[in-house]
Amino acid sequence: MAEELPADQVLKTTPLTEAHGALGAKMVPFAGYSMPVQYTEGVLKEHLWCRESAGLFDVSHMGQAKLRGVAPLHAFEELVPGDFINLKPGRQKYSVLLNQQGGIIDDLMAARPDDDGLFVIVNGACKENDFKVIADELAGQVDIERFEDRALIALQGPKAFDVLKQHVPEAVTMVFMDARRLAGFDGLDLYVSRSGYTGEDGYEISVPGHAAISVWNTLLADERVKPIGLGARDSLRLEAGLPLYGHDLDETVSPVEAGLTFAINKNRREQRDFPGAARIAKELAEGPARTKVCLKVLEGAPAREGAEIADEAGNVIGVVTSGGFSPVLRQGIALGFVPPLHSEVGTKLKVIVRGKSQAAEVTASPFVPHRYVRKL
Repeated sequence: MAEELPADQVLKTTPLTEAHGALGAKMVPFAGYSMPVQYTEGVLKEHLWCRESAGLFDVSHMGQAKLRGVAPLHAFEELVPGDFINLKPGRQKYSVLLNQQGGIIDDLMAARPDDDGLFVIVNGACKENDFKVIADELAGQVDIERFEDRALIALQGPKAFDVLKQHVPEAVTMVFMDARRLAGFDGLDLYVSRSGYTGEDGYEISVPGHAAISVWNTLLADERVKPIGLGARDSLRLEAGLPLYGHDLDETVSPVEAGLTFAINKNRREQRDFPGAARIAKELAEGPARTKVCLKVLEGAPAREGAEIADEAGNVIGVVTSGGFSPVLRQGIALGFVPPLHSEVGTKLKVIVRGKSQAAEVTASPFVPHRYVRKL
């Protein structure tokens, strides 16, 4: 999860950097920040702990902002293919910011936790460009208030509900993709959503930066909670079949190719009034030239990003965009793009790892079942 940086670039820190140091975290550059890739127990144990109990993540590098104006939900639809005009108060929606060619500038979450505009969370590596695009394209329609003084903490896993209810009692009535502005941890002003990036039940909690370490330590004082770094966050999201921007998504990939058609609401498909609508409508009607698949690697080493995908005859037909070892399945898994003809579940393929051809098979998404709580 580390990245190469210019020698003179100074890494940003989050309000929780000091807490990571106290826990012995291994810090790496990520999205321009110094972030914990793992703690003392290591990635494998962290991953399994999150699947079995409750994991705590610092995701404060993400971009948080409020979009306000006369009609911010209406204006936002000029940039995304989702139905935000009809987004109900207290709800959150996944969407994608599109360029004029129908490619994905970024994927994001947007919510109505209160009656004060639209609360948007975007990826850390993309946030400067995202907010510039929003500001430029919606100039005169929305004002952007960036929440630079807030931290973002994710509590994920089957025991997250029982842990959080002690500190934010009102969170117990929330279900998957609910988003609310609540008081918790002795009166702090919080933005809470029941969502996450692991496939597990859990919450993302925006907290005032000055209180971040106190909240973090309070949650870690519970024996059911352990800190989880970026390494396990990546393997957890991969098992959940969730894309990572800059790897499985970029400005050449459409939401149809990426298997994100659920983010294109029916009324928006009919209206065709979002960026790249012509391309996306054509792909919906005729099928895309390539499509995302989930692969189980049946032998050999895991196939990493950049590995070629071949058909049974050995003809190269695609590429792996994310790949690694699944601690739950105990085998290699990967996401990649292939022509639709080769995307049927059960299709036998090959991945080329270090020059060696290894058997692989298209499987259904997700690799590990999601455990979202959709109703109480």
